[in-house]
Amino acid sequence: MSSAADVAGERLGRLGEVVARSDLHRRRGRVNDLIGLIVEASGLEAEIGEVCEVEAGRTRSNVPAEVVGFRAGRTLLMPLGDLHGLAPGHAVTPTGRPVSVPVGVELLGRVVDALGRPLDGAPLAARERRPVEAPPPDPLERPRITEQVSLGVRALDSLVPCGRGQRLGIFAGSGVGKSSLLGMIARSTSADVNVICLVGERGREVREFIERDLGEEGLSRSVVVVATSDQPALLRIKAALSATTIAEAFREQGADVMLMMDSVTRFAMAQREVGLAIGEPPATRGYTPSVFALLPRLLERSGTSPDGSITGLYTVLVDGDDFNEPIADAVRSILDGHVVLTRELAHAGHYPAIDVLQSVSRLVGEVQDASTRAAAQEVRGLLAAYQDKRDLIAIGAYERGTDPRTDRAIDARPVLEAFLRQGVEDPASAAEAAAQLRGLVGGALALELGELVADAAIPASPAVDHAAPVAVPSAIPPLHLPT
Repeated sequence: MSSAADVAGERLGRLGEVVARSDLHRRRGRVNDLIGLIVEASGLEAEIGEVCEVEAGRTRSNVPAEVVGFRAGRTLLMPLGDLHGLAPGHAVTPTGRPVSVPVGVELLGRVVDALGRPLDGAPLAARERRPVEAPPPDPLERPRITEQVSLGVRALDSLVPCGRGQRLGIFAGSGVGKSSLLGMIARSTSADVNVICLVGERGREVREFIERDLGEEGLSRSVVVVATSDQPALLRIKAALSATTIAEAFREQGADVMLMMDSVTRFAMAQREVGLAIGEPPATRGYTPSVFALLPRLLERSGTSPDGSITGLYTVLVDGDDFNEPIADAVRSILDGHVVLTRELAHAGHYPAIDVLQSVSRLVGEVQDASTRAAAQEVRGLLAAYQDKRDLIAIGAYERGTDPRTDRAIDARPVLEAFLRQGVEDPASAAEAAAQLRGLVGGALALELGELVADAAIPASPAVDHAAPVAVPSAIPPLHLPT
């Protein structure tokens, strides 16, 4: 008898908890106005971030909308779908839930939208769902970054190394190879899982990126989250938050995740649309204050945790090739380093178009050994010496013997260009890149320089494949550099 009473008491206790958590009073509202992107409803009891169902007429399904603010006693909602069919007086019903997405290993190899719904035609078997809004890890619980993650790109792994759990920004104008670089990294990285977010992307380029840049090999261990440019601003924002949530779930399972987002600029533009629609005052270049408040909330969620890591690569589409515009400036101040792709290098057929002199990794001292750092500094010094005298060299005004370091930089340039160029189908691990870099400094840039320059072939860049694989000299004397 006592056991039966205990079981009954336990069941009653669980039922009491369910009732205590239940929303027994749900007050529906009505649509009053629709101004631009904002639906105004009266009589609605809902919280910021809560999803509501807006009635959309007799022949249409309800439109989900999120509560984004309040004004003059009315609730402001922004739809997560098409606005057609909405009219004054239509019912608005709160669901009591925030926006959530499915997470788990079932997502690997899949392409989903901003709300986690499959776009590739097959049903999704993921059982767990999580809200897209979440706090970043506690700063004192984040393990220090001490290990390098291989990106498969020689110029990055040797001269702009990325630590496991680091956040790097890729700054570039349009059409200089950001997508190709991300696809190359996704196929070649040493991370366990890729989560790739395409925010505000052209619809035409989504399939191109998946099939051409990512390929079957990269897709098999990736999750792709897509919100195209024609979708509502709120969905473009949710795409970035959803991708981060999916990456966080893999991190909690102990995985090392590579989170790639293209681009943070379009995410900021979408938030600007939302802010202006609800009445925020425009600030720098029309960006509202909420944009600069939301950026760190998004970017700080990646990084290390006691369970795993999220290495973040965030592209920034600079406006008019101005690398000091407001979003680029704000993102650069939050991230742990930046990679600059320049149009000048792209026009010269130099792919990937990484300007290593403008690119910086703030954790180079934590993840790279002393000999490789010394070799990288030597290479940077030679590139800087050539850049300083480039105009004089171009017009023939520089005389050899004037500056020994510039003479050495001129002789070393063919070998360095061969090393920094890399075909999209020519991956190289971080260990290989570091060994080749040390070899260049110890051999190709030393006494044997002239002979090796004569042997180094720099291929022309094909129109489609960007750059053919480059043969970097391997039979070189050992490194002799101070440590």
